[in-house]
Amino acid sequence: MTAPFPTGSVGPDLTDTSALQGATPMILALPKGRILSECGPLLARAGIVPAPDYADEDSRRLRFPTDDPLLDVVRVRPFDVATFVAFGAAHIGICGADVLMEFDYPEVYAPLDLGIGKCRVSVAEPLETAGTDDPSRWSQVRVASKYPNIARRHYAGRGIHAEVVHLAGAMELAPGLGLCRLIVDLVQTGSTLKANGLVETEVIAPVTGRLIVNRTALKTQPEAIGRWIARFRAAMEPP
Repeated sequence: MTAPFPTGSVGPDLTDTSALQGATPMILALPKGRILSECGPLLARAGIVPAPDYADEDSRRLRFPTDDPLLDVVRVRPFDVATFVAFGAAHIGICGADVLMEFDYPEVYAPLDLGIGKCRVSVAEPLETAGTDDPSRWSQVRVASKYPNIARRHYAGRGIHAEVVHLAGAMELAPGLGLCRLIVDLVQTGSTLKANGLVETEVIAPVTGRLIVNRTALKTQPEAIGRWIARFRAAMEPP
């Protein structure tokens, strides 16, 4: 997923207004919530200055111009970033590796690990039942998760059939209310698990934010896409 991209071209000369006439801005999709605040310094280092209210989640506006007339920013739900990019509604985006694992869109290419939004996809269960049974002896298990594909693949790899209860949130309530035995969820500090009587028992995968691009856009506009990838790569280098 990390093959190099063409970076020799820097795109059109923005001082030449004739080059901008009729040009359609590229769209950069950013995730609402946890990662958005960490995107700010990264965008600044990449020389991208969106309209100030792009980071205000109370703003009803969802599409924002930037100081570059050839780039607009859209702010969408984290799970939707990959979908916007996969279907060509956005040319590039930033999303967590968990989203890429869950949807596994072939239309999406992830050239850069941005190192932001560090967390993990983990298995958790009630503290009182943790370690009381040997998972290698299970043939099936009921799991609550907003990651049904990740959960099923994880247990299928061990020969266990996972019945996944698909929840969008409040996962930590599910075991205590008898909805499931385990949960598979995103964990950052573990404090929410602890507050709800759960313990993290297994890490499925570490998660960081990734720069993603639409494969068709890469083929049809390699210079422009390559220019943005180069800017994000440079933004990650130490000062």
